[in-house]
Amino acid sequence: MLKYVIFSFWIVLMYPLGVDLHLTGIPQIAADLNAPESALHTAFSVYLAGMAVMMLIAGWCADHIGRRPVALAGAVIFCLASVAAGSAVTTGFFLAARFAQGAGAGFCYVVTFALLRDVLPGPARTKILSMMNGITCIAPVLAPVIGFLILLYFHWSVMFYFSAGYALVSIIFCLFFIKETRPDKHTAETAAIAGNEQPEGFLNAFFLTRLVISCLGMGVILTYVNVSPIILMGQMQFTSGQFSAAMALLAMVSMSVSFSMPKIIAAFSSSAILYTALGLFLLNAALLGIFLSGAEYTLILIIVFGLCGAGFSLMFGIIMSQALSPFAKRAGMASSVLAIAQLSFASLYIRLMAAAETGAVAMLLIILLTTALAGAILLKRYPVSSGNRRALYE
Repeated sequence: MLKYVIFSFWIVLMYPLGVDLHLTGIPQIAADLNAPESALHTAFSVYLAGMAVMMLIAGWCADHIGRRPVALAGAVIFCLASVAAGSAVTTGFFLAARFAQGAGAGFCYVVTFALLRDVLPGPARTKILSMMNGITCIAPVLAPVIGFLILLYFHWSVMFYFSAGYALVSIIFCLFFIKETRPDKHTAETAAIAGNEQPEGFLNAFFLTRLVISCLGMGVILTYVNVSPIILMGQMQFTSGQFSAAMALLAMVSMSVSFSMPKIIAAFSSSAILYTALGLFLLNAALLGIFLSGAEYTLILIIVFGLCGAGFSLMFGIIMSQALSPFAKRAGMASSVLAIAQLSFASLYIRLMAAAETGAVAMLLIILLTTALAGAILLKRYPVSSGNRRALYE
């Protein structure tokens, strides 16, 4: 079982690696491709779109073909697309490669949740899902630092070749150490008949509210990731080295909270933890309002960025566990629906705010305030009741 958890942690890192590794190289990439930096920030949305487009296919394949083939396909696509991105000489080719890179990451992201659903019981799965956010925070800690070190000695393309090598390790791991975990059709049908289970549908209020809250939370964290280089390096004049160090320290906050979640879950109710996360987002919105009013202190931004990661770490595992708990037989599709909705929302929000020429700080403030208020209303309206009590931490 341990090797499946390790493999899940490894392949889920491809998604944030594709987001964070090249951030410090954006100015050099823009210069080589003769493109404005704004076009490369569009590449972030293109990457997310690639993930979202392929996730539904990945979910269906994971449920009907198997987890292992989907993981292999995702790693191969990510590997080849990374090589293509590193070899790009035009903006159009670079954006196409980023789309394909996102597609590969999407395959791996979806199959991770389905695989964990297969091999872990509910309580253990909740803890692992919470800790997974800490694992994904390793990318913001290490990726900008690795990217900065690569740029000191090599061309920016090496950052993408590094990603290709990471995917190659995933392929080897999957080929030689991972077996199929998907229950066979006969076993699933027998269990369903014996347990007199109801059809696993997606159109129920509890699932939909958790879906919306998870989308808003993902919007917060991805907006933060997208605007942080603009704010810190563009507005606050951080160097690439200073930005890398700041992002590493901020990501460690998220890691600390995520790896503390098993103890936090044991000490507090799920509702208390979720409301605390939303309260942190509301506090962040207030701090950014102060910043925009004229108090442009770097410390305010550092506090806000740190609390964004902490708040998301508090809510991610619980919300995802509650949303996935009803779907034993359709874990792949449920993971796809959640992931597609989350990334589509975040991508659309970032694009709309950019099209409206909203400032980076204001963009983050709006999503923080919306998440805090809408999330609190939905939790109040649709709490974990006796009818869905098993969703508390499952």
